[in-house]
Amino acid sequence: MKKSFITIISFSISFLFATSAHSLATDKNQLPEIGTSAVSTLSLDKERMYGQAMMRSVRASQPIIHDPVLIEYINDLGNELVKNAEGVNYQFQFFLLNNKELNAFAFFGGHIGTHSGLITMADNESELASVLSHEIAHVTQRHLARKMEAQSRTAPLTIAGMVTGVLLTLINPQAGFAALTTTMAAGQQASINYTRSNESEADRVGMGILVNSGFDPNGAPDFFRKMSGKYRYTSKPPAMLLTHPLPESRITDSRNRAQLYPNKLLAPSLNFELAKARLRARYEGNGKDNISMFSDEIRLGKYNIKQAALYGQGLSYFEDKQYEKAEEIINSLLSADPKNLFYVDAMTDILIEQKKFEPALSMLSKLNLIMPHNQVVTLNYANTAQTAKQYELASTLLQDYLIVNREDFVANDLLTKVYGKQKKTAQMHAQQAEVYALLGGYQKAIDELHTAYNATAKNTLMQKRIKARILQFQEKEDQLKRL
Repeated sequence: MKKSFITIISFSISFLFATSAHSLATDKNQLPEIGTSAVSTLSLDKERMYGQAMMRSVRASQPIIHDPVLIEYINDLGNELVKNAEGVNYQFQFFLLNNKELNAFAFFGGHIGTHSGLITMADNESELASVLSHEIAHVTQRHLARKMEAQSRTAPLTIAGMVTGVLLTLINPQAGFAALTTTMAAGQQASINYTRSNESEADRVGMGILVNSGFDPNGAPDFFRKMSGKYRYTSKPPAMLLTHPLPESRITDSRNRAQLYPNKLLAPSLNFELAKARLRARYEGNGKDNISMFSDEIRLGKYNIKQAALYGQGLSYFEDKQYEKAEEIINSLLSADPKNLFYVDAMTDILIEQKKFEPALSMLSKLNLIMPHNQVVTLNYANTAQTAKQYELASTLLQDYLIVNREDFVANDLLTKVYGKQKKTAQMHAQQAEVYALLGGYQKAIDELHTAYNATAKNTLMQKRIKARILQFQEKEDQLKRL
């Protein structure tokens, strides 16, 4: 699905802090502050609520990559690791930010964010998996909750007040530390960084998760060493090193720990290489430069998997609006691997741009029978249908999908657009309310529902549903205030 398809409703961070300070405060979670379990102040239920509210704040203020193919990839990888972790108390959610800065972070409720730059810097999937395993360990050990509890005892601050700066610190350490300076003493501000014991524990637990999931244990020390070497002499370290200090002793400990396990030589991962190529082709640089870059890599054989390099080249032609060349490359890849959703997504975009709706719909219809409710297939199918003005098909696909995936931002946003094209005014406003709610804008959501209610004078059942949803949003807003 084309990255520009989603209409992102962006609120400024200042707006978020003003309108949902409690939500942000309790939600702002940082990677570095951690501990281990059983927290008296923060129950698991509260952590979940904080995590949900924080995720809404992140959606509203940060450049989240709303790309079904990449979302599916990072969640498949992350959840494969979670299956081999102990102390899992939530359903984890992994997401990506369009940011070349090297960083990853975790916060309440099993939410883990990764900057796109971290993936493009990793040489293999084991390196990426080592970072995700480390973040999963921070969550399962409840480091953040224990840290926040300890600080709430020693500082004249509410947990909510501390969290506001903490979430900012996770995403943008320079800005976050500056914000924290205004509310915390210097010593307390410094303690926002992960403590040495927290990092050591996350490294140890993360290594176990990594190895038990079948990845190379050397992924962790290799990535540490690479990061340390690249930024050793720079005046501005990456965000990840500001929140996750990396002294030489930590690199040595990681290497020694990896040597306790048998060496594991793994073949390159096609999905990892495709995800990396997709990020480079669609979220970095420009089409013309990327065509040259991937073409040179193919000519010189500088790739781990040739299909991934060709995929990057095809996407680069697409970004440069050379659709026939893009179609030739992607069609060749798809013919050899017809169920590969990276290729399916790319081909869908290419066919839509050329207004070749029938072959796109035919391809996606067949896949939908094999993989019903798969997010890549369903969202591409619905997007193609609405572009081809088959609005009933699009709305049916999205309504069914949202029954199971109620908080899928892309699906909610697309369904709003479909209802608008169908001139279903009440449904459009009701659906727009769901989009606002996913961004933490409950008052805007309630306003949209009132508009929807006024447009359904003759539909008693829908009016009852709207009234019920208004009450639910009001309760969610009150719940945040009580936190």
